[in-house]
This record gives sequence, structure tokens and C-alpha cells, in this order.
Amino acid sequence: MPIVARSPSEKYLEDLRRSLADLPLTYEEVGATAGPTLPKGYRHDRVSAEVGRGAGTWARAQEALRTWQAHRRAQATIYPGSAVIAAGTEVVATVRLGPLFVIAPCRVVYVTAEPDRVGFAYGTLPGHPERGEEAFHLTRSDDGTVRFEIVAFSQPATAMARLGGPLSRLVQNRTTLLYLEGVRTYARGP
Repeated sequence: MPIVARSPSEKYLEDLRRSLADLPLTYEEVGATAGPTLPKGYRHDRVSAEVGRGAGTWARAQEALRTWQAHRRAQATIYPGSAVIAAGTEVVATVRLGPLFVIAPCRVVYVTAEPDRVGFAYGTLPGHPERGEEAFHLTRSDDGTVRFEIVAFSQPATAMARLGGPLSRLVQNRTTLLYLEGVRTYARGP
């Protein structure tokens, strides 16, 4: 059930998370956000922003990714809050939209750990209102500039998401911008 009328309890989220272990992802193109071409039949998003410069910014931006700060800035709750980002990790995102709460189960499908590029992608699981994959990566250029990039492909998976049409898209676009701002703000430090 992707939309509920009250904030889900920790027990509900834990029971849901445990039920995800044996479920397949809801799309076939697993890992496609790592390539240069996104699959046909989906909405595509590629956005990026400069986070800052220098070793301190690089370290804090990585910490922001590891601790789900992008999601927190977008007012999404990740369960479990201390989830380690590793391939196969299941998380449940909860986003409040007015009086309702949208439940979005996901699984980390790959992790990138290179000297100047780090990040991960997660894919949708049954119960998520969308179907597809979203990748979050940080890059560091030779001059020390740190950038945060989000690449995604998605399509509505539920009747409610399809009926939401332009409103669903508006919410996705707003959330993506908040993800970018979340990492940028965290990386700047106190």
C-alpha cells in the first residue's frame, strides 16, 4: 500500500522492509543509470549542481550521501535511518504530501567507489508508486570542484501515480532539487 493516511509506525516499516528481501525489482533495466543511455519508455532525468571545492567539501559531501542527507532535505524519512548503502540493502522512504504519506520501498542496486566518483543507485520494489531507478553520484574534478549528479528513469507504477500525472511530475522535480540542495547545504558545513 503506497499511500497511507497517517505516519507509518516503526513496526509497520520494519515489517514492510523485511517482506522486501525476496521480492524482485519492478523493472528490468537494472543498473541502466550507470550507462550513457537510459531505457526507452520512461521519463528521464539528469540534473547536477556544483557543491563546492576542496578536500573538506569532498569529504562532507560523501558523508551527506552515506547518511541520506539528500533525502532528509527533501523531507523524506528513510527507514532504517542508519541503513548502510551497499548493493542489496532495502530501505523504505516515506514522504508526506499534505495529510497523506507516500511509502516508497527501494533496493540499492549498485555502489560506485572510485577515487573521484562515488555514489549509488536504487531501484523500485513492489509497493513503490513509481517504477524505475535513481542514481546519486558525487564527482571531483582535477581543480577540486565537487559536483552532485542525479540520473533517473521512471514511470508510474500505480493508478494513483498515473492519475496524478503533472502533479506527480511536479513533486518529483521538486524532490530532485531538494536532494541537490541537501547535499550542497550539508557539504558546506556548520
